[in-house]
Amino acid sequence: MRLDRFLTNLPAYNRQQVRLLLVQRRVRVDGVVTADPLHEVREFSRVAVDEHVLQAGRAARYLMLHKPAGCVSATRDPAHPTVLDLLPAELRDELHIAGRLDYNTTGLMLLTNDGQWSRRLTQPRTKLAKIYRVHTEDEIGAHYVEKFLQGFYFAFEDLTTQPAQLDILGPHEARLAIVEGRYHQVKRMFGHFQNKVIALHRERMGPIELDAGLLPGQYRDLRPDEIAAI
Repeated sequence: MRLDRFLTNLPAYNRQQVRLLLVQRRVRVDGVVTADPLHEVREFSRVAVDEHVLQAGRAARYLMLHKPAGCVSATRDPAHPTVLDLLPAELRDELHIAGRLDYNTTGLMLLTNDGQWSRRLTQPRTKLAKIYRVHTEDEIGAHYVEKFLQGFYFAFEDLTTQPAQLDILGPHEARLAIVEGRYHQVKRMFGHFQNKVIALHRERMGPIELDAGLLPGQYRDLRPDEIAAI
């Protein structure tokens, strides 16, 4: 929300008073004086006029998790452990998942309490590539590459997938870059060739790569440069 709108939404200030406060440089956001009415105020921002705190803010959290197989990408599930069960109890209620993975898919997951940041990461128009390592039951043919570039028609959604890049690494192994996240998309793409995906691992989301030092089930906070890259 814009700073001027944030202030005028409070019962203490009208528009004229807000303009005066900004001109007099009496407003601080996250400890820094600002006179810019367009300055962004988020739920994590600390906003004060003089010494009076209008919004205390809260700490933004950004975590990278190495998801193991056999857990659900959900906040709660009555039958299966969830990725949030891998975190300390004090973090579970405030975080949500930015980009889910299937039950037996492993690899990079990002969790945050910053809804704006996660929307930038996952919304289709950003076209941030998700990189997967794929292992299949049958051999991956060279002719797969062109089909992945052309896209696959999914009758259920009545759409054709965006172009995807497939790099064949071995007879049964490939690296795949896609910019969408349709239901079981990777398995359905290989299913076009009647080739079953037997293992799927997400290595990267946009500019953020899974830390090689994280074992399955482990997590760490994102670095400032990783957060800023989204």
